[in-house]
Order: sequence, then C-alpha cells, then structure tokens
Amino acid sequence: MLVQLELKDLPEDKAFYSSETRQELLLLLPIKDDVVMETVDPAFIHWLPGRSELLLQGPVFIKEPSNSIFPVGSEDQRITLNCEARGNPSPHYRWQLNGSDIDTSLDHRYKLNGGNLIVINPNRNWDTGSYQCFATNTLGTIVSREAKLLFAYLENFKTRMRSTVSVREGQGVVLLCGPPPHSGEDSAGELSYAWVFNEYPSFVEEDSRRFVSQETGHLYIAKVEPSDVGNYTCVVTSTVTNTRVLGSPTPLVLRSDGVMGEYEPKIELQFPETLPAAKGSTVKLECFALGNPVPQINWRRSDGMPFPNKIKLRKFNGMLEIPNFQQEDTGSYECIAENSRGKNVARGRLTYYAKPYWVQLLKDVEISVEDSLYWECRASGKPKPSYRWLKNGDALVLEERIQIENGALTISNLNVTDSGMFQCIAENKHGLIYSSAELKVVASAPDFSTNPMKKMIQVQVGSLVILDCKPRASPRALSFWKKGDMMVREQARISFLNDGGLKIVNVTKADAGTYTCTAENQFGKANGTTHLVVTEPTRIILAPSNMDVAVGESVILPCQVQHDPLLDIMFAWYFNGALTDFKKDGSHFEKVGGSSSGDLMIRNIQLKHSGKYVCMVQTGVDSVSSAAELIVRGSPGPPENVKVDEITDTTAQLSWTEGTDSHSPVISYAVQARTPFSVGWQTIRTVPEVIDGKTHTATVVELNPWVEYEFRIVASNKIGGGEPSLPSEKVRTEEAVPEVAPSEVSGGGGSRSELVITWDPVPEELQNGGGFGYVVAFRPLGVTTWIQTVVTSPDNPRYVFRNESIVPFSPYEVKVGVYNNKGEGPFSPVTTVFSAEEEPTVAPSQISARSLSSSEIEVSWNTIPWKLSNGHLLGYEVRYWNNGREEESSSKVKVAGNQTSAVLRGLKSNLAYYMAVRAYNSAGAGPFSATVNATTKKTPPSQPPGNVVWNATDTKVLLNWEQVKAMENESEVTGYKVFYRSSNQNNVQVLNTNKTSAELLLPMKEDYIIEVKATTDGGDGTSSEQIRIPRMTMYGCKRIHISHF
Repeated sequence: MLVQLELKDLPEDKAFYSSETRQELLLLLPIKDDVVMETVDPAFIHWLPGRSELLLQGPVFIKEPSNSIFPVGSEDQRITLNCEARGNPSPHYRWQLNGSDIDTSLDHRYKLNGGNLIVINPNRNWDTGSYQCFATNTLGTIVSREAKLLFAYLENFKTRMRSTVSVREGQGVVLLCGPPPHSGEDSAGELSYAWVFNEYPSFVEEDSRRFVSQETGHLYIAKVEPSDVGNYTCVVTSTVTNTRVLGSPTPLVLRSDGVMGEYEPKIELQFPETLPAAKGSTVKLECFALGNPVPQINWRRSDGMPFPNKIKLRKFNGMLEIPNFQQEDTGSYECIAENSRGKNVARGRLTYYAKPYWVQLLKDVEISVEDSLYWECRASGKPKPSYRWLKNGDALVLEERIQIENGALTISNLNVTDSGMFQCIAENKHGLIYSSAELKVVASAPDFSTNPMKKMIQVQVGSLVILDCKPRASPRALSFWKKGDMMVREQARISFLNDGGLKIVNVTKADAGTYTCTAENQFGKANGTTHLVVTEPTRIILAPSNMDVAVGESVILPCQVQHDPLLDIMFAWYFNGALTDFKKDGSHFEKVGGSSSGDLMIRNIQLKHSGKYVCMVQTGVDSVSSAAELIVRGSPGPPENVKVDEITDTTAQLSWTEGTDSHSPVISYAVQARTPFSVGWQTIRTVPEVIDGKTHTATVVELNPWVEYEFRIVASNKIGGGEPSLPSEKVRTEEAVPEVAPSEVSGGGGSRSELVITWDPVPEELQNGGGFGYVVAFRPLGVTTWIQTVVTSPDNPRYVFRNESIVPFSPYEVKVGVYNNKGEGPFSPVTTVFSAEEEPTVAPSQISARSLSSSEIEVSWNTIPWKLSNGHLLGYEVRYWNNGREEESSSKVKVAGNQTSAVLRGLKSNLAYYMAVRAYNSAGAGPFSATVNATTKKTPPSQPPGNVVWNATDTKVLLNWEQVKAMENESEVTGYKVFYRSSNQNNVQVLNTNKTSAELLLPMKEDYIIEVKATTDGGDGTSSEQIRIPRMTMYGCKRIHISHF
C-alpha cells in the first residue's frame, strides 16, 4: 500500500511516496526525455499517480526486419536489417542470430545504427540464419518477427563434354540440363532456364513441339525433325544475382536406321501428385508429352468444374497458371495429351495452406490492481495456428493465477509486477506472426483532475437528475455525499449508484444547493463539488398550427414561450426532420419576433416547402417542441406514361397516368401534338372535347394521314396549368386517299411545240400516304377529250408536253390531280394555259452605232413587226465584239420591251467594235441584224489642270489654271469643267468653259470645295487637287491662293 506524505515545505515540482512494504522513499523528478527515479523498480512506475506529465509508453515497433537475400559476389559490402520502435523512455536495441545474442562490441562485423543492424562483409557460412530485434525500455521488451538472411549464388557448369544424343526422325527426346551448384530455392529465389541452338544467342523457340521446363530445366522435343539436328546448350540464370552460366553443348543427331512410326503420347513432364500451394500465391503446373504426331495438351478439373476466368494457359498449353491461389482452387487437376494414336492423362492434387494472419490483434490495457485480466488474440491459417505468449521478450511463465487457453491469456488478482510488454505469437508450420501490447497495472489514490465534477447542473422541477462522481482511482474508490455540511442519506427520492453517483427523482426547489462527493481507497481520498440549480419548466404559449397555402404566398408560423428568467433560451426550426439553415435558405426562411418568440416566416413559398415543421425550444435544463403540417398547393406536375394505344389514318387513342397533383386535384387535361411539319407543340381536338381530371384516356381527331406524330399531356387544376408530360413515342397515322389537290396550277412559255404546265407541290403532311404523285390532264380549248399523264415525283412542280402538232401560243384547258398507294384524289379547278410561243422570224432594221466616249458606244435600231397573236415580245439582244476577238466569243446586252437603243459600257478605248441585234421572246431568239461597227474614242488626258490660282471677294471667285495638253494616244481637250459645292453640302454644281479661267458668282458666307477637269470627246480628264476656299471674314479682305499640282 502507498501512502502520500504530508510534507508542505517540499518544492511543488517534487512528490514523495512511501512504501509500507519496501520501507524506502521514492523521489520523482521533472523530466523531458527520460524519467529519473531514485531507488525505483520499473514495475513500480505504474504505482505513481499524477503521472500524465510522464507520458510513459512501452516499445512499439515502427519498422521490423524483413527477409533479405544477398547475392554472393555483390559489390555492396554490407546488409542493413531495419528495426525501429517508439516509446518513452526511448528504447534501446539488441539482436539475436539463430537464437543467440549478437555482441556488437566484440564482433566488428556487426554494427548498430539506432536499432538497425548492419552486417559488414556478409559471409554465407557465418551470417546465414534467422535474425530478431529486441526493443527495450523501462516498461518492458518486445521481440520483432524473424527475418531470414539468405545468400544467393550460382556456380559454373563443370566443363565435361556431354554425350551425343542419337534419335530417329519422328521420335521424341528429352535433353537434360543438370544445373550447376546453386543456392537452394528457399535461399536464392528461382532459376530460369533457356536453351541455345548451335550458337549463342540463338535460343530455342518454344511451341507445341518444343518445351523448356522451368521446374527441371530440361528441353523436351515431342517429335524430332531433321531441322532439329545440331548442338544444344542449357543456359541457367539466377533471378537474384542476375548471373547467367552456360553448360556444355549436347549434340543431337539422327539415326540412319529409319523413321520412327506414329505412336501414342507419352507424358514425360508432369506436376507432382500432391502439391501444397500458399494462399495468394501464383501456381504454375507444367505438363508435356512426346508423341508422333505431336500431341495436343489440354487441361481440366477432375470434378468437371469449369476453370474460372483468372486461370491462364501458357506456352502452347504446356503450362497452367493459377494466380492469387485461394481455397476454392484446391482439387485434382488433369493434363490430357492426345494425338491420332491415342491419349494419356496425368493427374495431381493441389492442396491449400495459409500462413497465420491476425483476426484479432492485442490492444494496450490499463487496469487496476486486484482486478482480473482477460486478453485474447485470435489468428487464422491452415493448418490452424497454435499460440504462445512472451512477456518482455521471454516466454511467459505460467502459474496458478496466470493461464493460457485457446490463445487467450487470463491473469487474476493483478499486481503492479504484472505490468510489462506482452506478445502473442500465432504459428503453424508455414510461419508465425507477432502481436504486441502493453499491460499497465495501476494503483493510485482518487483524483478528479482528469474527470472533474460539473461545477453546476441545471434541472427543472419534477425531473430526474444524476450527479456523477467518477474520479480516477485504482482500485475503484468508495464514495459518500454531503449537501452543504449535511450528510446525504438514501430515501424514497434519493439513492446512491454503484459507480458512486447520486440520483434524485422528482426534483423540487428544496433540492437546490451545493453537493460534495468524497471518494476514498487505500491510497488516499479526494473531494469534488457540484452546484444544483432547480428551475421552472419551459412552456410554449403560442404554437404553430396546420396551414394550407398556395405557391408564391408568404406565411408566419408562430412559436412563443414562457420560461424561467434564470435560463437562456434558444429557438430552432426543423423541416421534415432536418435543421433549418437560415443562412443557406435565407431567400425563403427568416426567424422573426422578440426574445421570447421564435416565429418562422416563409417567403414566396414553393411546393418543396410542404411538410412538417417543428419548433424546438432549448434551455440549459429542458427542451420543448411543437409541430405543424404545412400544405403547399401548386399547379400539377407532368402526367406520366403517355402511350398511343391505337392509331388510324385520322385518329389516335391515348392513355396516361396522373402525375403529382401538388396538393390540388387535377380538373382537366389538354392534349398537344407535334409533327415534323408543325411549329412547336399545338393543342389539338379530342373526344371527349373536355377531358376531366378523372379521365386518363382520350381520342385525338382530325389528324393528317401518313404523318409522324408525338403527343404530350398538360394537366390543370385550380392553381393553373402544369408542366407538360414527356412526349409519347413517335407514331405514324395510317395511309388514306389524298384529299388536297395541287394549288396555283398555271403554265406557259417553253420552246416551240411545247405545252408547259406548272403547279405548287402538295406538302408532305397532306399527301396522306406513300407512292404519292400527280395526274396531269389537258386538252385544247373547245375539245371534249382529256389527255392524261402521270408525274410520279411528289416534289416535281411541272410537266412539259412536246408535240409538233401544237400550234404556237394556243389556249389549253389544264387540271392537275393527285394519287397515292390508297387511290386517286381530287383534281384542281380547270385553268387555261397557252402553249409555247414561236420565236421571232424577222431581224431588226436600220441598225446604227456611234461612239459616246472612250468606253461607251450607243447602238440604235427599228422595232420588228409583231402581233399579239404571236405572243409577247420580251425585248432585244445586242451582241458585240472588238476587232481582235471572234464573233463566237462576243458579249451580250439585253434590253426589255420595245426599247430601240442600248449603251454598251466598259469598252476599251480607241478600238473598233462590231455589233448585231436580234429580238427574243419566251420561245427563243430571232435572227441577227446586219453587223455595224463604231470605234471608241481615245482616253481623256491623264494630266490634271495645274497651277490653279483663285482670287476671292465677298461675292465671287476668280479661277485660273494652266492649259492641259493631250498626248498622242489621248483625246484632244475641248474645254474644261469646274465642279464646286459648299463644304456642308453634297450637291455638286458644274460650270463648263472652253477657256483656262472661270468666274464663279458665290456668296462667300461659307467654305467652298472646287475641282477642275479637262473635257474631251473621250470623256472627262483627271481632276485637279481639291481647293478649299474659306469664307470671307467680316472685313472682306481680298485673298489670293495658288495651288501647284
């Protein structure tokens, strides 16, 4: 038993304890990284109360050593086995090799770096084995998992020659590899095998006839062919050391005593009869047979079960690969080798084993002295694991109060010496695993510092209250209570709980006061205090009520309370069980009212706001709530499952199901339709004409035959029309005889002996069926018999009847009808159309031409004689060409009606042009007139008038300029033009003169813009620079300006 000494003069940073049993004084000093204790057994550390500042922790591994394979001859001269643990105090480390301690101070080949063990110049004879790391601090020791250090090596083949292998063609053969000395499979990983044919690196390619076993290393040739003759060398590679060695060549020759006949397969390579496989491993089964013909290899399970998808056949079926091996993959497997001579079967069984793995790990335990411990660790594996326990790195010593059963450890009547680091080991023949945890057996006086009592508890009159008293104490403390200075005794309303608490039911105002709990065990005692406040209950005096509103309205749900003035009050609203977030939903929800009111305002209410609203009122001691249902009514949701149940040529039978009514019953439905020819959705006629809200079927009428329709339904209630349904599937009405004849039937024109008939095609939506076309009927005016023909294209807008007997421009009666697959429809009204006109037969006369400028020629002629009975004369066509072009490449100009002249523009200057004229109408053009010619004038001078001088007064402007002289290829100057306008107008005025001066009578109240051009027979020349003459000032000064070009 520990007793705390009352030594008031001791420093606050030291605490003294005395042990009645050991009769010695323990001094605990402040620490940073370690605990400094005087005359203390580590087992007694857990006795000390108030040790939270120590943060003591036993070792826990962060890193443990792993199996390592060291290649013999590696350039690296050291191996590091990792080991790192955390703990407080920091752990120190030691290592064992094959169960014996490694003394790093005596053996210079071993070195510790922290917890890591470094093996210098590893030697396969001395350093091979199993290593374990021990981590120790004052709280105990833990042992790492075992890590094997293995050495990988591959020696060279012996240099002896190999005997020649002699076989018949068609016979099978096995060439043996016989690998050289190497590290065992457990220590060196795997060897891989390949064979070289004749010269390196020409490797034997495996196929259905040749197989290299990665188990034996041998080369199997099912049927020898002449191309196989040669030298074969076995190549062995270590996957760890990455070294490669080559054996001596084995010569393969053919015997001369004939060819081997056909024979049934003989399986030379097969997997073991029983093969254990580890859980999660990749299993590879090899099977190969000799035979003639070359056998085909196949695999199956003996129980007939199909292979799962993960199983792969490799190397031309010579290898079966099972990745991630599991228990369901166990069983008997068969390899079947078959050819035309027979078959052979090899069988083997795969068994399953699993190294131990944890199902339940150990967890740290802190427990009081004198209590009992039940500590369980559970592992699984195949075979089932057995268990053993370590304490502080040594085998746990069993005694009467310490027992192990089925892996579970029980210790009764605990004492502090039981504290330490424990490890549970689960093992089977395939491996072992460790689970570590710390046992802390504590003994301390009661202490409220980690679990203090509440300073104040508020409860309402009539309620139940429990005052907790749960100090930290080992063993558990006994408790008694006081109210003020009076001891509390059990009675009808007051009782003591097993955990030390005090329970009061049906609380009254008289129960208010200060309560003190005193807790005591053999190591000491401590007090805790709670103040109990008793208040009146909170009541809702104006609660929310059920409401019925429409979408878009705003409502207030009241929530007003009466509460104890000592208590703070808080309101919260729940909508359909979820707390309302006024920041997130501020656009709709707002809390309004005073300090005792939590009214909820809902603005612009929507359908989604229908539901249950709960006002929750919370104080420090109680809570009350009140609920109300809010029904929001809106326009109905879209109907659902719109279907077309029956379709005819003009009707459709529809059905649908009701959508959400938005809390307001549906009054009526409307049907809308859409076709490829309509503009959006259109409301259509139905039977019944008015569809009430209880009817979910209707017949759509007045549809067009042979048109693809979609339908949708719109529901309406008292609030209004809702969203339309999704469209129905597209359906096409049935065919019917067409009912609409073509419109705008007309015609005329065309070539001689033609009757042209035109019409507007019937729209597709009015064709009423497939195979749509037109029936064209016509007859000469006054004749009773109709001539009929068929136009099969529904888009064709015209028909041309050609016959030499047709009199030009004669009247015909015409009508156009329609038909489709169902029959013929109506004809259009009869209209009169004239046949084609006769082209003019006379050429224009009196043709003349004159040059207007360097780029224009005017052509004139007399009209041809024409009668209205001949049709309509459309106009004249002028054909023209220049002296350097052929008539065939001439240009054309047309004039309409009775015009008798035309101006040809855009011509080249000083060039002779030839012209002819002919008349034309809708039937064509008549003969050309005689050809006339005219030569365009030379181009005007390119030199502009220069040195323009102006002299202005308030009423006129005098202009002078230099004479423009034409060059030899330019037209002679005949005069000049002066162009002038005010600066704020676009209307230009022109003054013609044959002098090099001009006088302009202009009121000089504004600026003027002036230009001068030379005039010639070939047109106007280049303009002078623009001259701006500013308006006169108020003093009327004379101004002179010279413009130089």
